[in-house]
Amino acid sequence: MLSAISPNERIQYGLHPWTSYVVVPLFALANAGIHITGGLLSDAASSPITLGILVGYVVGKPVGIVGASWLASRKVVHGPRPTISWPVLAGGAAVAGIGFTVSILVSSLAFTGQRLAEAKLGVLASAVLAPLLAWAVFRVVKRLPANVRARQLAGTAQDILDLADDVDPDRDHVRGPDDASVTLVEYGDFECPYCGQAESVIRELLASFGDEVRYVWRHLPLNDVHTRAQLSAEAAEAAGAQGRFWEMYEAMLAHQDALSPRDLGRLAEELGLDVERFWSEIRGHEHAPRVAEDVASADASGVSGTPTFFINGRRHQGTYDIDTLSAAVRAARGRARLVAAGAPSF
Repeated sequence: MLSAISPNERIQYGLHPWTSYVVVPLFALANAGIHITGGLLSDAASSPITLGILVGYVVGKPVGIVGASWLASRKVVHGPRPTISWPVLAGGAAVAGIGFTVSILVSSLAFTGQRLAEAKLGVLASAVLAPLLAWAVFRVVKRLPANVRARQLAGTAQDILDLADDVDPDRDHVRGPDDASVTLVEYGDFECPYCGQAESVIRELLASFGDEVRYVWRHLPLNDVHTRAQLSAEAAEAAGAQGRFWEMYEAMLAHQDALSPRDLGRLAEELGLDVERFWSEIRGHEHAPRVAEDVASADASGVSGTPTFFINGRRHQGTYDIDTLSAAVRAARGRARLVAAGAPSF
């Protein structure tokens, strides 16, 4: 699959499952300093230390998190609505039952000998049982009826959007219907090679989802590394002033090694633009303020590199190959449908 990420990022994402789920746990387990025997397991099964740690983590922490969140969200204390639904919060609380390094450190300060071994065994057991409990909770959440999930989502607070400036169809460059359930915003640079690679991914994504997705391009010319980025952005806007933005967008991303003034003039002619008007607007920097507005919105949204994507206002983290973006779009579409499927207004 086409993946518009750098080789360094590709290696990082490829090694992540091995380092996080194999190497680090094995290293931590090897350094836990406990020799597990049949006698230890037999003693731990009735040890108040082992059972206390196990119950405290696997039961106490989830109950405490959910209970404290419920109390804090009550109207009597003027609490805010929770940002996530209660079933999902319960699953997250179950995950919090995992304890390891700090727990073992505290145990080594509080106990010695056989008691320390029993305490460490309780910590290790909680690190196994808590993920299993969380898995079971999320399996139940996944099987909840759509109307139940919609009611749960309706009770949460409004999404905190990462995108500082909402999409404005009268100003932004938009592909797709205004009533699409998913909006994909890209901050890009016409000279950025990864934006060029991402363009084919976006094209495939739009073809797959049809009218359910609208795509928005916003300028973020990285002038410190791409000498023709600003010129290209203003050229796109000059073409847009003549109703040819997307044609110029596609042409420049397809020929990123040919963005000199002569090349842009040739593209303008091929697109049938009024070339004299095109160059007059570029020489006068008439569209520089429009590009600057996009750059300012990128700064306000915490964007510093290209391409950067936002899906329904939330920043997309991770890779932007077709499979990953499609999964993110489907998740956003599903959430939008749940909220719209009979959720009461507040």
